[in-house]
Amino acid sequence: MIDYAKNRTMMVDTQVRPSDVTKFPIIDALLSVRREAFVPENKRHVAYAGENLALGADRVLLEPRSFAKLLDALDIQRGDVVLNIGCGFGYPAAVLAHMTDAVVALEEDETMARDAEDALLQEGIDNAVVITGPLADGAAKHGPYDVIYIEGAVAQVPQAVLDQLRDGGRIGAIFTEGQLSEARVGYKTDGRVSWRLAFNAGAPVLPGFATEPSFAL
Repeated sequence: MIDYAKNRTMMVDTQVRPSDVTKFPIIDALLSVRREAFVPENKRHVAYAGENLALGADRVLLEPRSFAKLLDALDIQRGDVVLNIGCGFGYPAAVLAHMTDAVVALEEDETMARDAEDALLQEGIDNAVVITGPLADGAAKHGPYDVIYIEGAVAQVPQAVLDQLRDGGRIGAIFTEGQLSEARVGYKTDGRVSWRLAFNAGAPVLPGFATEPSFAL
């Protein structure tokens, strides 16, 4: 019998706190949300492992360290409206919902979206709504957003997504360029987003976020 509560505490004590993530709202959310409830049943025994967890279709649940550090860098506040792009089976949306008032969770894989909605309902999380649609389109209908969190890597962020970020808002993602991968946070000021390096991390590139091919004569 796996003691998931013990594993959750160990995750925080051995992967999150040693990575200099100590803000109470983040720690409280990670200790409160049952990570194992948001992964396929055959993956639950490794739900708290210190590595990206493969979900299928070249998608992953981000490792706890990188996830927590990106939340920390985004400086999420209670009143923020957050867009979670690539919610997978719902875990990032559940954690974000514990930290703020409203979360829009976007997922284009219909099975993942349906399972995410069911898991959020079963866990009693009622301030996160799951939307099914192309990740690269964002969810403009419910924006603008104070924070956009992208669960997965990008080579670029489409302008359509950046346009949904409120002026003064923050956006976080893992950028992949060749063999290099790093988490960055973007800050929107006067309609423009400027990016800053946060830390090194890696993940598969999400659908619709690869670099557009360039053509030369």
